[in-house]
This record gives sequence, structure tokens and C-alpha cells, in this order.
Amino acid sequence: MTAIRQSAYGLENYGMSNTGMQFWNLPREALYEQILARGEGYLTQGGAVAVTSGKHTARAASDKFIVRESSTGEEIWWGEYNMPISVEQFNLLLAELQAYFQGRDVFVQDGYVGVAPDYQLPIRVVGEYAWHALFTRNMFSLPNDDEAYRKHIPEFTVICAPAFEADPAINGTRSGTFILLNFEEKLCLIGGSAYGGEIKKAIFTVVNFLFPREDVLTMHCSANVGGDGDPALFFGLSGTGKTTLSADPGRNLVGDDEHGWSEDGIFNFEGGCYAKVIRLSEEAEPQIYACTQRFGTILENVIFDPDTRMIDLDDAALTQNTRASYPLSYIGNALLARQAGQPRNIVFLTCDASGVMPPIARLTANQALYQFISGYTSKVGGTEAGVGAAPEKTFSTCFGAPFMVHHPSVYARLLKTRIEMYDVNCWLLNTGWIGGAFGTGERISIRYTRALLNAALDGRLEEVQYDLDPVFGFQVPQHCPGVPADILNPGSSWDEPETYLQAYRDLARDFIQNFKRFEDHCPREWAEAGPKLD
Repeated sequence: MTAIRQSAYGLENYGMSNTGMQFWNLPREALYEQILARGEGYLTQGGAVAVTSGKHTARAASDKFIVRESSTGEEIWWGEYNMPISVEQFNLLLAELQAYFQGRDVFVQDGYVGVAPDYQLPIRVVGEYAWHALFTRNMFSLPNDDEAYRKHIPEFTVICAPAFEADPAINGTRSGTFILLNFEEKLCLIGGSAYGGEIKKAIFTVVNFLFPREDVLTMHCSANVGGDGDPALFFGLSGTGKTTLSADPGRNLVGDDEHGWSEDGIFNFEGGCYAKVIRLSEEAEPQIYACTQRFGTILENVIFDPDTRMIDLDDAALTQNTRASYPLSYIGNALLARQAGQPRNIVFLTCDASGVMPPIARLTANQALYQFISGYTSKVGGTEAGVGAAPEKTFSTCFGAPFMVHHPSVYARLLKTRIEMYDVNCWLLNTGWIGGAFGTGERISIRYTRALLNAALDGRLEEVQYDLDPVFGFQVPQHCPGVPADILNPGSSWDEPETYLQAYRDLARDFIQNFKRFEDHCPREWAEAGPKLD
């Protein structure tokens, strides 16, 4: 047992007895040794460690369950992403995991989610893989010293056993893979999947339930701060540009994926980044690219040459969803405090595969709430199980439906209060296709997207004239420095204007139909802020 950083709150509290070696809170270097010695990964040129996650190279969203019990059951938004499982079924799987870990080596990593002192949740990840312990070290805040480790008592614990699979007939799961959350017992059980994102998003799901109870808005967004101290938030699903656009060398990065917004300002939930790196280029994204060459970075499902150990970020042989996990401090312009004041701008990122949404539009407060609840985008490149290379149109409420535990209106009301209180500018930024839908048109250049975004954040778009969109009602700028005018008006870049108009009206109908699911819980003015068809 490696006990120098062992917590006094031991594994016996989870009924885990008679394990093999217990590796408590090992430093990065020791975890590297364990990863390599156990055949979990390989050293690549530059020092990053390459691992594979097995059959699951994305989140298994349909295999996530929440235990239905009396203390929390009335607060949960039951449905597609929050499927119930009984206390008895959870306890049975827990007992099976307790038996599974007998005689097996165990890696334990303690940490915190939430950097703000008033909103910091102690967590623990217990698992059979050394690289999952390193992943946890990269992704979350760590205790300051040995004494803090010894006194660490987790408020929520993830037990991860990728090599163990459930029996659906006995355990009530959909398959051998399972992600079970029990808020009463403060436990999450993960089995049948080694994908690192399951650990990260299980913990995000936990704070999405707990923090809104304390009047903290939990957000699936990245955040950065300009030179004059102007924070900006970027909401969006994986693949829409959250990480890329927030890692701007001209601004300081607060975080790339998960944040809270309290009365004191915004704060990062995490201590690291989990960037998608397929076809990442040094020219377009130099800061993230540099992280793929550093000691301490985990390259998940990234292909490399076994002789030279050079990585190939263009190779999607294992998945389109290749990932790099690294500490936030690896980004040169990261704001190490990971906290900032009240946002001046909110940007909703959508990857419109139908090719009809404008590259940027200015939103009223009610339109912002409509877009927030709608969460329109396209699932890109295998970020969830079953999603292939071609984008799939989706409405993911709050731009993160799989992780939202309360009804979407709970998060929307918190957002409404903050938009109005701090007079926040709201924008819709489309990083998808122009000149036609996917397969016909082309994806908007990152150069134009950055130009539009920078003009919005630094106030230059306040000085131009706008056109009122006749269907969606938002305002579309007529001009933007450094961006061709035909880019701003998607209809002008289609070869067949009538085809464009039909596709645009079809998308508007999809919005209207989707929002009907939420109207009973939302004020009328939110619904009226959506698209209108004659």
C-alpha cells in the first residue's frame, strides 16, 4: 500500500476490503511508471502518454441511470437522459463491484470540483486503471499538501471498473455498460467503459444537481477574459468550438468546458482541459497542439507510430473523438485563478449542418433563453456512442442535456436573472456549414469565425447596421471587418435560393416543435421569442 497520501477516510467505507495494492494519490511521475508497467499506455514523442479506451470511444449516454429514491426523486427531470433505476438494483451492482475488487490493485485519486472556495465539492475517483488516476489529477483541483490529503473526506465518489460488465437481466441495465448515480449515497458506479469522459461527465452531472440548489448556475461552457477584464462565456456541445474559440492567445482562458456562475462571478469546475484533437493543426490551434507534445498529457485513442512514437492527429482509425487531457496550466495564457467577474458577453455556439443559420446574430434576452433551452446544434464526430463522422441535427437543452438533472427551466431561470442583472450581451455563433448543407456546402473558416467573435467581444459589432431575420427575429450584422458580406448572409452563398429558403423554414419548424416540450414550464415570452412562420 502506498500510504503517504492516504486519506483517513479509507476504502472500507465503500465496503471494499481485501483489495490488492492500494495506490493513493500518486504523483504524475509514479502514475506514468504504473501506466507503462501495466501495459495501459505508451510513451509518445514529446512526453505525452497514449492510451486506448477499448470498445467505448465516446460517452454511452443511453447507459446512464439515476437511482430513484425519496430524498431527491421529486427534483429530477426524468426522461431520456435521466433514466431511473431502483435502490435494490444499485445495491446489487455495488455488492458485485465490492466482490470484483477483492484481490485487485486499486488506484485512488482525491480532489475537488469547483475552484471557488464557497462552492467546492470534495470528490474521489477509485478505479482499476492508473491512467484514470492521472486523468483525474489532470481534470480536477488537488489538495495542497500531504496533510490535506490525509484529511480529505469526499462528498461524492466515483468507482470505476471498466473490465467489469453488468448482466442486464439481473441488474436492470440496458447493456453490460453502466453509469449509475446515487445522490443519497453520494456514489457513482461506472462499469463496462474505460472512456475518460464518463468520469468527467459523471462528476459534472453531480454538480448540475447540487449547485443550483445553492443558487449557482451550472453551465456546459468555456470561458475566457479579455485584457480589460471582460469575461465571456461560450456555450456549446462537443465539436462546436468551445475549446478552440476560448483558447484565444489574445484573451486569458478561465476554462474550456464546465463552469459555475454565482453572485460573485464565474468559476471553473475543473483544473484541466479535455480537448478534441482529431485533425488538430499547429497553425490553427497552436496552444492546444503544443499540449499534445507535453509530459503529463493523456492522448486518448490517438494513433502513433510504434517506432518513432510520433503521433498522427489526422488518423481517425479508432474514432473521430480523439482526445487530449492536460492541466489548464499547460495553456500559456490560462488564468490560473480560474475565476473571473460577471460576464459581459454570452455566446451560444451552434454547428448548423443544414447550412442555413447566419454565422453570427445578436439576441435579445428572451431570444437567448429560447436558444439556451433549445440547444440547437449538430452532434459531431462520435462524441456519443452511435454518432459517426457525419453530423446529426440535435436539440440538446441547455447545450448539455445529457448532464442536466433538474428541469431545463431551473437553469434557464438562473440564467435569466444573471443576464438581466448584469446587462449581458448575447450572441448566436454558427460554426457549421455555409453554401449548402453538410456534403454540399463547406464549413465556415475558423478565420472568419474568430473575426466575427472578436468583433462581437471588443464592441466593433455595436457600430454596424443590422438586418432583422424575418423568421427567427434575431439581428444579423450587415458588415464585419475581415469577413466577406456573402458569408454573413447564408442565403446568398447557396446556388439555389429556393432550396435555401425551404431548408431554413424546415429548421424553424424543428425549433417550434422541439420547444413545445418545455412550454408548460416556461413563461410565454420565452416561447414567443422563437421563430415564427406564416
